[in-house]
Amino acid sequence: MTSPDLPPAAPTAPVPPAPAATIAWAAQVIGATKVYGVGEAEVRALDGVTVGFEPGRFTAIMGPSGSGKSTLMQCAAGLDRLTAGQAFIGDVDITRLTEKQLTLLRRDRVGFVFQQFNLLPTLTARENITFPLDLAGRSPDPAWMDQVVATVGLGDRLDHKPSELSGGQQQRVAVARALVERPQIIFADEPTGNLDSRSSAEILTFMARAVAEQAQTVVMVTHDPVAASYAGRILFLADGRIVDELLAPTRESILARMGALGI
Repeated sequence: MTSPDLPPAAPTAPVPPAPAATIAWAAQVIGATKVYGVGEAEVRALDGVTVGFEPGRFTAIMGPSGSGKSTLMQCAAGLDRLTAGQAFIGDVDITRLTEKQLTLLRRDRVGFVFQQFNLLPTLTARENITFPLDLAGRSPDPAWMDQVVATVGLGDRLDHKPSELSGGQQQRVAVARALVERPQIIFADEPTGNLDSRSSAEILTFMARAVAEQAQTVVMVTHDPVAASYAGRILFLADGRIVDELLAPTRESILARMGALGI
């Protein structure tokens, strides 16, 4: 669905050491290949992609349906396994981790925001925000929690359950939940796809502010050039490969680049 135009702790299990890296990426993939199926049914969703995501930057990933953009995000985030190649979160080669190690690393270092808000209906907004920390047996930093809540404008809604919140408010809870852990990187998959234009603008503005003011790292998959214009860098995928990159994008420059690429 195309959104309407918007206003302008370390894992407890041992982790294998990673090869020496020349750049301190928040996340990166090297020679990333992902194949589904076999024989005539084989689909190469990623075809030898190498790319890094810089700390403190908002990167959008764009491309037509089937281009591999969601697969790239899922493999970089450790939600799916590569067929070949390497994926790193910081200096940890996640392709070498066991499922338990990977689960712990995602919990401790990665935040997620999805199109479906994925809130627990029986918990309040406050409880949903702190739920991942509760699972890890940690308490949120009170000052940071207050800052996140104030930034997302949920101070008077913390005791409400998801059914008592609007779609935009529920997504703000999801973003706050991702931020309150101070993750190394946040991956967002079409985070405004189910929102109206006003709510979308609020969420994207907040994510951009988290990058600019808190040096948060955000990687967002989107098909919407308006949503992508909030990022500082855009990667374009086609047929499982990165075919172009755009820095300091605007809606107009994104549309022009998409037209030139035939996306």
